[in-house]
Order: sequence, then C-alpha cells, then structure tokens
Amino acid sequence: MTPPELPSYCVADLSWVDVQAYLAEDDLVLVPVASTEQHGRHLPLSTDTITALEVSRRAAAIARALYTPVMWAGYSPQHMGHAGEGLGTITLRATTFQNVCHDIARSLIHHGFNKIVFVAGHGSNVKVIDPVLRKLKYETGALIGYYKAYAERYLGFLRGLMENPEHETPGWHSSELETSQVLAHDARLVRMDRAVREQTHTPEWLPGAFLKQDGAPDVEFQGYQYFIFPMDHREFSPSGCIGNPFTATREKGEEALDRFARHLAAAIDELRKVPVKVFNREFTDRAL
Repeated sequence: MTPPELPSYCVADLSWVDVQAYLAEDDLVLVPVASTEQHGRHLPLSTDTITALEVSRRAAAIARALYTPVMWAGYSPQHMGHAGEGLGTITLRATTFQNVCHDIARSLIHHGFNKIVFVAGHGSNVKVIDPVLRKLKYETGALIGYYKAYAERYLGFLRGLMENPEHETPGWHSSELETSQVLAHDARLVRMDRAVREQTHTPEWLPGAFLKQDGAPDVEFQGYQYFIFPMDHREFSPSGCIGNPFTATREKGEEALDRFARHLAAAIDELRKVPVKVFNREFTDRAL
C-alpha cells in the first residue's frame, strides 16, 4: 500500500473525495480516545486528550495514516469529586462510552475501513473498553486494536527517559511524564507555580493493614494485591497529582510523544500487511 500524501491526515480536515482516495490505497484509521478530567492543580483538564491527539497526529504524519478527531470525554467517575465542588471533570457512563466508541467505529467500517486502532490517552477507559472491542470484532470481522499511549506502572521504552525513580511513579497522574507532555504541547497550559509533589496514601476508611501505592485499583493486603475497591481519586490523592512533576521538561515531553508516535507508526506498517475480510459493513441500525 502507498497511502496518498494529504494536506492533513485528520479525517475532519478532508473532503469525502480525499477519504475515497485514501481508501483506494489503505484501510486503516486511528481513533484517539481520551478524557476531560482533573489533573491536579497545575495541569489542564485536557491532559489525557492532548496525549491521545498528539500521539495520533504524529504517528499519522509518519505513517500517512488517517485519524479521526479526538474523543475528548471518557470513563472518569473517580475524578468527579463532590457535587458542587467544581473540579470540571466530564465523565461518560460506561455504556455511553462504549456506545460512542462502537458507533464511531461502525461508521468508519461502513465507509470501507477494515482496521480500526483506538489510541488511548486515559488509563481508566481500558476498564470498560473490552466489551465494545469484542462486539466490533464479532459483528463485522474488522481488525480492532487498542493502543495505550501512556505509562503509569509500565514505563516500557520510556524507561531511562524519565528522571524520577519508578517508586516515585513518573508515569502516573500529573507527574513527570504528563507534565512534560503538556509542556511540549503548549507550555502556557502548565502552572508549575501551583504544582505539588504527592504520593498516594491508603484511604482513611480502610484499616492500616491495607496499602495503596499508586493510582491503580489494586490494594495490597499482607504483601499481596488481590483486592480491588471502587474509590474516588481524591481518597488517595488529595491534590489529584501522583508523583513528582518538578522534574518535567518540554524536551522530555517531545521525546516521549515522539517515541510513542514512532512505535505506533511502525505498528501501522505491520498491520497494513494483515488481510482482513469484513463480512458486515453496512451500519443498518445507525438511527436507533
């Protein structure tokens, strides 16, 4: 396949003529999915959206692959805070998030795309995405993928780029990685004068025998992580930040975003080789 060179690889920037020209050569499209949620005192609510969009945009430019506008709301019930508190988070219910992802993908498959890769900038979306990925696969036969463009517990190829030691969670919420990436995107959005350095603590309502060390849902008991409790982010991180953001730099953010983008672009080239036969393309129930 030789994808055409286009003035933009965002579907929304193109006309249907450009989309047809692309589909004549390629059948893969990226769908960035993220969230609008509190990210501590110093980062914007759009932090996860910035990650998903930047990685998709950069990977698309390298691989000449199309991507959709970013889905800016995700599954973020734990970031809502108390009613009237004014944290600004916008969350979708699990079924709403699943239905929106489903309908975006079904629309794209309807038009002729055979390979859909969701590009995620928000970790909690993965808690509810599996049913819709499987539904799309079983309904249509399309190749459905989900790319996690964030670090959290698994630094992967970002190990060595981050300065903070792993026990200080450089990839977690509003810490070194996310602060660096927003600096790379638009430094005006980062308010380091408001930043705090904070590690998680066990919620007050849990006995001291339980231990919570990061933002994952797992809670340790007697040295083992077999428990999960639904809890709000503020219960273990009062400021919303997990880790040390003060080591963040624009250069680290640029390199991190580029590493994700190059990795995703290389995967796109490999996925283009996969033969896919869609057996159910028309989105017949699109008006229900």
